[in-house]
Amino acid sequence: MGGGGGGAHFSRGRGLTVFFCLLGLLSLTRAARLSVERQKLEVQKHLNRLNKPAVKSIESPDGDIIDCVHMAHQPAFDHPFLKDHKIQMRPSYHPEGLFDENKVATESKERTNPITQLWHMNGKCPEGTIPIRRTKKDDVLRASSVKRYGRKKHRSIPKPRSADPDLTNESGHQHAIAYVEGDKYYGAKATINVWEPKIQQPNEFSLSQLWILGGSFGEDLNSIEAGWQVSPDLYGDNNTRLFTYWTSDAYQATGCYNLLCSGFIQINSEIAMGASISPVSGYRNSQYDISILVWKDPKEGHWWMQFGNDYVLGYWPSFLFSYLTDSASMIEWGGEVVNSVPNGQHTSTQMGSGHFPEEGFGKASYFRNIQVVDGSNNLKAPKGIGTFTEQSNCYDVQTGSNGDWGHYFYYGGPGRNSNCP
Repeated sequence: MGGGGGGAHFSRGRGLTVFFCLLGLLSLTRAARLSVERQKLEVQKHLNRLNKPAVKSIESPDGDIIDCVHMAHQPAFDHPFLKDHKIQMRPSYHPEGLFDENKVATESKERTNPITQLWHMNGKCPEGTIPIRRTKKDDVLRASSVKRYGRKKHRSIPKPRSADPDLTNESGHQHAIAYVEGDKYYGAKATINVWEPKIQQPNEFSLSQLWILGGSFGEDLNSIEAGWQVSPDLYGDNNTRLFTYWTSDAYQATGCYNLLCSGFIQINSEIAMGASISPVSGYRNSQYDISILVWKDPKEGHWWMQFGNDYVLGYWPSFLFSYLTDSASMIEWGGEVVNSVPNGQHTSTQMGSGHFPEEGFGKASYFRNIQVVDGSNNLKAPKGIGTFTEQSNCYDVQTGSNGDWGHYFYYGGPGRNSNCP
């Protein structure tokens, strides 16, 4: 009998355990549901913050929606310091001397292989508005958190001359760059060959850009960046897109890509940050390139950006920065990829065209006519160019100079290969 009573006691205990387990599960699912609801709300709030009311919306062939937003309603003006900011509609000075719109327009007519953005096929934004790529719910959900959406990971700056090679690849970022340092720089220019490199993992990217750097490589690095990138994580596809980036604290809390936070003030109604560039170069086929110029207006002190010969896009107000309020101490040009070491092997994500520099024109990607802006606001050839790459068997860089292309370099590579396991 004692045995039977023990059994009843046992099953009652088990029943209670099951009951409490169920109760726990229910409260867990309720908590999970609440957290999902909370995330949904957070994402929606973020989308409402980023996507401003549009005067007109244009659907691009690649699935993007481009919103034409009144210039005064752009994300920059959510910044407390910009509440009473008077938009500068043009720079006071241009590095080629006084800013002259007519001169810029004549030069543009002589352009070879003009590059446009894909959305132009379906319309344009009215004067007084700026085109903004609409952020979709999925864009935000792909980020590690709503807070990190539109931001680079901490420590992804190529740091030449580093004594510790492990340090440079700490974040899994790899570079093939040319750089100058040791002077005061007030801007940089380059014409960048445009390709569509293949990305192996969706959390990796491949970009080609210029960096304007101030401060140390510690916690307080100031950086302004512009170029083209393929980033499935950020955009949800493998298209080559025009982008900009800025940070004033080494990618920690400040800054973002494009217009995904308050900072850059856009004045141009024709070019959308983050929109697809078309066409792109083909191996042994037509070659396309884009010109990017970033310079500091000596009068107002803001950092301006120009795309091509005829699109002055806008500016980063100087108060966003600490070191760059004065000048830059280093300029870098080149490629960067993320190597997440899939399956313990080097990524096969391509940099540039995916081919090594020695293959040359039509096969390897290039930067040409690289220049810096000096203290007198003149474009000058860079002096004492250095190069840097973590693993030249994976991605490499080779510099040169001639009459037409000024200072140039070929860069890039395939990533994983027999010499880069």
